[in-house]
Amino acid sequence: MPTTTLHTGHVGLNVSDLDRSLAFYRDILGFVLLAEGAQEERRYAFLGDGDSDRPALTLWQQAGKSYEEAAAGLHHLAFSADSVERVREYESALRAHGVTFAHEGVVAHSEGADSGGLFFHDPDGTRLEIFVGHGVKGAPAPHESAPTCGFF
Repeated sequence: MPTTTLHTGHVGLNVSDLDRSLAFYRDILGFVLLAEGAQEERRYAFLGDGDSDRPALTLWQQAGKSYEEAAAGLHHLAFSADSVERVREYESALRAHGVTFAHEGVVAHSEGADSGGLFFHDPDGTRLEIFVGHGVKGAPAPHESAPTCGFF
């Protein structure tokens, strides 16, 4: 067995409409388009953070229907921000584009936690989180005994 610790390289999401999803992840969340495949049956987009040419997220237009919460597979995708102020900037941008939140505004990960964030869905219904590790002390926790990111 290898002794190297694995790290997440990138996340690939199946989407039903690449143009719609690309606009969401690029224009609202700020990802940078690195490469795009335009062949009709093989459309995709590689997205990065703008600091390197390494993809962080790939979108594959091959879903026939929206995300299913009850199906096995991806539970949610969480993005880390560097400050609670930055999380609130994302909240404003998401609200301006009519995104519906699972909880009202920035919430704590658990009762009394200093970490927390926003919980919402992308255009295909994939559950997303933008969180920060500190700075939300005193924010409400939607679930008394379970992690907020576990049930939304």
